[in-house]
Amino acid sequence: MPETSVSLLERLRLCPDAPSWQRLVDLYTPLVRAWLQRQGLQPADADDLVQEVMGVLIRELPGFEHDRRTGAFRRWLRGITVNRLRVFWRSRRGQPLGVGGSDFGQVLSQLEDPESGLSRDWDLEHDRHVARRLLELIEPEFEPATWQAFRLLVMEGKSTATVAAELGVSANAVRIAKSRVLSRLRQEMHGLVE
Repeated sequence: MPETSVSLLERLRLCPDAPSWQRLVDLYTPLVRAWLQRQGLQPADADDLVQEVMGVLIRELPGFEHDRRTGAFRRWLRGITVNRLRVFWRSRRGQPLGVGGSDFGQVLSQLEDPESGLSRDWDLEHDRHVARRLLELIEPEFEPATWQAFRLLVMEGKSTATVAAELGVSANAVRIAKSRVLSRLRQEMHGLVE
């Protein structure tokens, strides 16, 4: 995917292309699936709902307007997921119990409330997942030495001097590697995680 200063969301809104759609699907499908399964859905039901959530996301994204408030996209995604989950449970004509035996209606209400603990958990999980997944997706864009310097410095927490010595490069080369990867990560995260 070519580097561009336009965020993934803006690319999809303004001039959608197949690689950008695929990036969105690759990024969010595992997050939504894992979250739905933790809410007590069977794997097949979770897969069906993931397809529905992604379908709504793809259909509605061109009209999505980021309000520049922190977490706008993840709130919107959470809302889509909650609505699809509500439709799913209504179609089953039952009032299932949520995880831990709680009333499922209470779980949905907590998810709709941005101040609830469950919503905060969604936000935190979303941000961690997106950052981790984007790192996986951008890794091939970098030379192995650049990525290794970044990984050792940022992800493993080694000092600049230690990484430089371990890789046989200058401390400045390590800092440049870190800067390049973080710059690219910020570019991809723009609008998705704030």
